[in-house]
Amino acid sequence: MRIAQIAPLWERVPPPAYGGVELVVGLLTDELVRRGHEVTLFASGDSISLGTLTSVHPRALRLDTTIKDYSIYEMLNLASVYERAEEFDIIHSHVGHGALAYANLVTTPTVHTLHGTFNPDNEKMFSFGKKQPYVNISNAQREPRLGLNCIATVYNGIDVSSYEFHSQPKDPPYLAFLGRISPEKGPHLAIEIAKVAGWHLKMAGKIDVVDAEYFEKEIKPHIDGEQIEYLGEANHVQKNALMGGAVATLFPITWREPFGLVMIESMASGTPVIAMKLGSTQEVISHGKTGFLCNNIQECISAIDRVIELDRYTCRQYVENLFSVEHMTDGYEAVYQQIIAERFSQNGRFHSLVDLASDRI
Repeated sequence: MRIAQIAPLWERVPPPAYGGVELVVGLLTDELVRRGHEVTLFASGDSISLGTLTSVHPRALRLDTTIKDYSIYEMLNLASVYERAEEFDIIHSHVGHGALAYANLVTTPTVHTLHGTFNPDNEKMFSFGKKQPYVNISNAQREPRLGLNCIATVYNGIDVSSYEFHSQPKDPPYLAFLGRISPEKGPHLAIEIAKVAGWHLKMAGKIDVVDAEYFEKEIKPHIDGEQIEYLGEANHVQKNALMGGAVATLFPITWREPFGLVMIESMASGTPVIAMKLGSTQEVISHGKTGFLCNNIQECISAIDRVIELDRYTCRQYVENLFSVEHMTDGYEAVYQQIIAERFSQNGRFHSLVDLASDRI
């Protein structure tokens, strides 16, 4: 099967440090290639992939300070995909509403994975393209009021084997926080939890320009290098070590989280997660088995004393069973199968990916 994967250009695929969408796209692309599909990845030129890489800029946009208008490169990326639309059996977009207008102009079907959230502005574009097929990354992400053609929920997956399993937390004990240093991810709440509970907190994550003031006012004054540590942006190995050595990973979000890769990365490392009961967390965490779902700060604090009772190997198995890259790819192959079968059902030519491949031969 010939598949086009469209990635955001802001980060490399896979990302060297933080970048959830780019990580998912990289893992999916490589696994599809291993399964025999012909995959073209449209991403930044510094991306690394088993697929055929096509790029309109040599490196991730956030690394290039000479760029004056990022949207130009995003449009060029989409144009390069859709001018070649006939070369593909299906196009898979991971760039939100950006591909919707292009997808209506070609006969090759596009499936759109919704990695983000909705707002009054992008809802206008989603309304325009509401009949196109969408995939959600959690059931909580869905917005029935928009009337989108949501055909499946496919949970994000990770390469579990690339995460070292930590059977015990390190000594002296600490709590971990990993994610963007932004209000919606709740690092200020993680600090409050640690301070009130009297725990050492180790934090890591990137600071976007838009969140620089928030960091300076709400986070930096609390960093003392002793009880509250900020370690900067962490790469894969550093993330694994940080979360794997913790007693628990804090996920005190303040928004309706679409998925939250940090949760499964932590559990794959063996570390339970203490999270606010918002958005996808009820789908990702098994309450009382792989972590705790809380309604407020006090519940998060109380959960720290209980989290040591949880079995760390159960956390690992849970991710292997539900959130592996293989499980995610199975889900997307089923989506591709469904879309292609529906496309050709009127003339009865193809009913499966096997039929499609046989027809070309």
